[in-house]
Order: sequence, then C-alpha cells, then structure tokens
Amino acid sequence: AYVNPLGIAMGQCTYCGFCERFGCANYSKSSAQTTVLPVLMKKSNFEVRTDSEVLHVDLAPGGKSARGVTYVDTSGEEYFQPADLVLLCAYGLHNARLMMLSGIGKIYDPGSGEGTVGRNYCYQTNAGVQVFFDDKNFNPFIAAGALGQTIDDYNGDAFDHGALDFVGGAGINCIPTNGRPIGTRPTLPGTPKWGSAWKKATVEGYKSTLGYSSQGSSYATRNNYLDLDPTYKDRFGRPLMRMTFDFPDNDIRMSNYVCDRMEEIAKALGGKQYAVSRRKKGWDSVPYQSTHNTGGAIMGTDPKKSAVNTFLQSWDVPNVFVIGASAFPQNAGKNPTGTVGALAFRAADAIRNQYLRNPGAPLVQA
Repeated sequence: AYVNPLGIAMGQCTYCGFCERFGCANYSKSSAQTTVLPVLMKKSNFEVRTDSEVLHVDLAPGGKSARGVTYVDTSGEEYFQPADLVLLCAYGLHNARLMMLSGIGKIYDPGSGEGTVGRNYCYQTNAGVQVFFDDKNFNPFIAAGALGQTIDDYNGDAFDHGALDFVGGAGINCIPTNGRPIGTRPTLPGTPKWGSAWKKATVEGYKSTLGYSSQGSSYATRNNYLDLDPTYKDRFGRPLMRMTFDFPDNDIRMSNYVCDRMEEIAKALGGKQYAVSRRKKGWDSVPYQSTHNTGGAIMGTDPKKSAVNTFLQSWDVPNVFVIGASAFPQNAGKNPTGTVGALAFRAADAIRNQYLRNPGAPLVQA
C-alpha cells in the first residue's frame, strides 16, 4: 500500500471496474475525501456539518465584506454561521449561483456585455467512435478509471491550424473501463432498440466492441452564460440557476476535424463495422456527456471582465474566495480536475501567506 504525504494509507487498486463516477471503498483513489479529510477530521479547529446547504453569503451593510453564511439542515431550520473569511467551494455551477443569490458581483448581461458573474460558461465538446469486432475480447468490466491511452496530437496548439477554419483541439482517448451492467450496451448500427434481436446484439457486442472518444475544447462566447431563472425556484424559494448554452460553430468544426481523424483510426483497426457519433449543434441536457462545467466566476486582471482575481479572491467582496472550475475563462480539451487542484493550492498559499497578514484587503489592486 502507498502512504501519502499526510500519512494516510491508500489501498492497492483491484481493477474492480466501478471506478470513475464512484466512490472507492478500497481507498485507492486520490479523492480529497479519502486523502485529506481524515486528517482534517482529527484537528480541533475543524468541523464538518453534513446534510447542510448554504443558502447565501451574508454581507455587511454596504455589501463590501462578508460576515458569514446562512445555511439550512435536514430539520429545515436556518442557521447563521459567522465568519471572517468565506470560501465558496460548491462546484463551479453552484459557486456562480451562490454569488448571484448573495449579491456578490454584478450578474452578466449578454445584451450589454456588462457584468461578470455568470459569463464565460463553457462545457466540453465531445464525440465518439465504436469499432465492432468478431474475434476480440476487451473485458470492459475490469479496469481502473485512469487506465487508458490518449492521442494528444490534435489537442490545443499541438498541430498546425494554418489552413483550418477553427481554433482549439481535442484529445483522443481510449479508456477501457466503463463496461458496467445496464450502462454499457454497444450494438451495431441498425440494431432494433428493443426485443430479442436487441438482447442478442448486446450479448454479441459487449466484450468485442472498442470505444474511444474525443474530449475537445470549449470556448466562451457572448451568448453562453449562467443567470438566475425568472420563473423556476427551488424548495427554499430561491431562483434556480439558468444555463443558456449551445456549441459554438468553431467548436463544431474542431470536433468534426478530430472526428475525421478518429474515423481514420477506425478504418485502420480493421473491425467488421464502426459507428461515429459526431457532435452537433443543439445541446441537449438529457443524455449525460460530461461533468466538466467551467466558468461563471472567471479569474482575470480586470474587475470589469472577471469576477475574481488570479488568487480567486472576489473583486467585490475581498473576504470571499471562490474556488473551482468556475474560475476558468475558457475550457481546454483536458480534464479540469488537475487545474482546479493547482488553483486551490495557489489560493490557499495566498490566503495563508498574504491575506491573513492583512485580512480584508485585496491581494491584487485593480
């Protein structure tokens, strides 16, 4: 077993197949709840309040500093928690919503282009290929979530864009895990969607189908943004967050270019048949595609164009820091997790070594 720098023993991976999108009972994954939280729980100045949800950040008169948060637990009772320093770490989408509900920063208006909270919402431009074989066995039910291969030759600026009509790119990823019951049912194009023929096809295709996908960049546009819904509310009476999004033409052209490369790979693999799933305009929230939501409280050097500075400190309320992929001005063709971690470390370092020496002061002068 591996012991991490904080002294927590991590278990060896058993390649169970239930990895990505699942917790790990084996303590093999480097998720914060298994690698950091157990150490924090032992500290006298740390407390976890489970089954609780912050409703909003409470601001002092004038709205230039936070004095704590109001939260609710499963009893339905509201509590006020005083705080000299507030960190929003509630995932990118909810970070932006909490800022809007709390009156921290100006909500972005796509018509005028003014406002910073909710702007630059980006996603991930994905596409995929399935190659069907008769004589292969890929054992999709057993693997680790990080096991796989990536072709990065068409990601970012790794290739010549001179004669192309787009910017950005995508990685081509072959991740063998994800072959869990019910969720994985690869079938040949033209297979009926129900009945005995479908059942037979799922049995035949389960072990002998190779899937790979492209994970592409998503660039901000004026008309992709987050705001508060004028009609729908949550159970507490707060406006729901409203997402306005579709894939920009640039990103569709990029994805089609990378899809052409994936189709070339499919032909070279020599399977009996292949199917290409291209990204099209008209984003649909029903089928799961990605949890790489970014933007909404982006970092920058200009308070008129960004919600937080490069230390993730709010320009408008300096004792509030907003941690997460909400800070991304754009979204690259990569998983955001590593960058989120790096930004969190950078913010923590700045809070400890700069902010706490002069609490309430901005770390960057506008």
